[in-house]
Amino acid sequence: MAKPNLLDRFSQQITILGGFVALMWVLEIIDLVIFRGGLDGLGIHPRKLSGLWGILFCPFLHGGMRHLIANTAPFITLGWLVMLRRMEDFWVATIVSMGVGGLGVWIGGASNSVHLGASGLVFGYLGFLLGRAYFERKLESIALGFLVLVVYGGLLWGVLPLQPYVSWEGHLFGLVGGALAARWQSQR
Repeated sequence: MAKPNLLDRFSQQITILGGFVALMWVLEIIDLVIFRGGLDGLGIHPRKLSGLWGILFCPFLHGGMRHLIANTAPFITLGWLVMLRRMEDFWVATIVSMGVGGLGVWIGGASNSVHLGASGLVFGYLGFLLGRAYFERKLESIALGFLVLVVYGGLLWGVLPLQPYVSWEGHLFGLVGGALAARWQSQR
């Protein structure tokens, strides 16, 4: 099978990232207008069996428009940088970050809390890009990792419990998930 040309790849990247973002925005608008925030209850509820479903729903649900707006640009930017080399990297980073991040929050999150938002994936993509630079040690990976660190390195403060009502656990375990995905993909 022939390798897709640059325009086809870019179109595919826009479709995938646009689809993810459209789903997040449509769900948040529906949640605000119809459910009045009721969908937020579908996030991760630590150590509650029913809260495991939140691992699947968490990245697509947000605690209001400000939360969604804050996640949209870094999700698109970092997600695109992950898929720039191979689409497979994006899917692996997404699945591993959701799984590790979600399970980490479910096990280690604060009791009686609900965790939601795409920031776990944002931190997963950040962890993937930084991890790929570390594990591959190729000039292009290191240069991209350095650029990402310069532009988005301030996000790393988000893995510390510094702000109330911010899921630092989701950030931390998303970052770990992304780094694990980078380790796995660097060995392929």
